[in-house]
Amino acid sequence: MRLLLVEDDNHVAAALSAVLARHGFKVSHARNGEEALRALLPGASDPFGVVLLDLGLPDQDGFEVCGRIRKLTSTPVIMVTARADVRSRIHGLNLGADDYVVKPYDPMELLARIHAVSRRTVPADGAVEEHPEEPAGPLLLGPVSIELSTRQVRVNGATVPLTRKEFDLLALLAKRPGVVFRREQIISDVWRTSWEGTGRTLEVHVASLRSKLRMPALIETVRGVGYRLVAPAV
Repeated sequence: MRLLLVEDDNHVAAALSAVLARHGFKVSHARNGEEALRALLPGASDPFGVVLLDLGLPDQDGFEVCGRIRKLTSTPVIMVTARADVRSRIHGLNLGADDYVVKPYDPMELLARIHAVSRRTVPADGAVEEHPEEPAGPLLLGPVSIELSTRQVRVNGATVPLTRKEFDLLALLAKRPGVVFRREQIISDVWRTSWEGTGRTLEVHVASLRSKLRMPALIETVRGVGYRLVAPAV
């Protein structure tokens, strides 16, 4: 798999590139945001499987770069940064990042996350596979409407933009309202991995959904077990 590493520190980039190469990745290194965006332009090179994006870039903030990347391509983006606060995590995910890894990290942790996001890449044409078992119409939960075929969510008729993982998480819970989903099950179904460290990412996505939908009681935390969707009264 080709991987684009966006990192301004040459020593960090060299060390990480060596690790990734040992695990079969072909790494291209961009030292700033503009280099990364040029590399991702359609037709500029063979497609990348994943982008590892540092936020502390010399020419522009990594959040801005992520937003611009999302206008160019649906290639999965993993933010790799020392910014550990929840607000930064949520902001990055809202901009379209697929995952968020805080430095310092274990290289095997990063590899697990790379493999996880690469397994759930949306096709370049944006097409979404339809599953026969899914209902033809939208899921209606009080003021919330979830259209599985178009991946659109509306609250009181107003469209709520969600990231891919936010939608997948909401749809999973909404298909069986009231049923408690164990954290391990959610991580397996949405992130396609059994890696335990993904739990923190799950918490961030739940917090982001509650904020975007402006319905904090919609997703209930079942302490020590997982989450369930509480359908609001009509």
